[in-house]
Amino acid sequence: MDQLPQQLVNGIQLGAIYALIALGYTMVYGVLRLINFAHGDVYMVGAYIAYYVSMQWIDRDVVHPYMLLAIMLISAMVGCALLGMLIERLAYRPLRHFSRMSVLITAIGVSLLLEYGGLLIFKTAPPPSIAEDVRGPFLQERFEVAGIFMDRGQIVVLVVTLVLMVLLWHFVTRTQTGRAMRAVAQDFDTAALMGVDVNKIVTITFLIGSALAGAGGMMNATALGTPLTTFYGLLPGVKAFIAAVLGGIGNIPGAVAGGLIMGVAEAMVIWADLFVEFDLTGYKDAAAFVILITILIFRPGGLFGSPMEKV
Repeated sequence: MDQLPQQLVNGIQLGAIYALIALGYTMVYGVLRLINFAHGDVYMVGAYIAYYVSMQWIDRDVVHPYMLLAIMLISAMVGCALLGMLIERLAYRPLRHFSRMSVLITAIGVSLLLEYGGLLIFKTAPPPSIAEDVRGPFLQERFEVAGIFMDRGQIVVLVVTLVLMVLLWHFVTRTQTGRAMRAVAQDFDTAALMGVDVNKIVTITFLIGSALAGAGGMMNATALGTPLTTFYGLLPGVKAFIAAVLGGIGNIPGAVAGGLIMGVAEAMVIWADLFVEFDLTGYKDAAAFVILITILIFRPGGLFGSPMEKV
């Protein structure tokens, strides 16, 4: 039982990153009723941008670690925002008035294009990792509070994630563009008749969602240090999609709650491994699919319901 609080904190950190990715899924679905299967690959691109910024484009010896993390975060968010806008403009907008199946197949095609096209661009052999080199002794310094250990890097990830979520909530609920976004989510055609520039709102939605995915990719690669490949975002993207469905696809608070539940569920599988004789850690990814099946059986609309206009 002594490990339970520690695993809960670890799960919240992982769940916060899932929540950032899930927000992109849920925002795009809320506005376009489109499941953007390329979203996990945008997350992958964010991790690669962070890698190149930290390992090749900046001299880490002359930049303070906090400043380096800030540059990595901004670069990943800006790069992924531009990529998301490009995907929307070239791949999705021309098909907006076609069947949803056509757009869905296009989303899968864009995902494969980013994954296999990335093999030509990034040429990762062996797969690079940025965690140890970027974090260094400063960000790896550990603190203990009530028996829970956290390093400075984990604290930074949690704080930045919370700030981004608060900023998004303020944007959606308190700004004119956010109100227009909710209007488009409620009724696409009526919003256009009322003078809302629908194309602009859709572009902004992709921009914000992709930027959040880039932030998640940067922070996950830095905090956990998983070696990068062009399939880096495949499984996190699936889990984030499940988190969005869990909370209620199209519901922003639901995406956050779903992401946290997913992260904590994985951590609980790791914690349960301490009490059994066989290895459970290899099954932690299966927890996401067990949760998805359970939710679809008993509450298909998700925990918070689906309509984005309620946000």
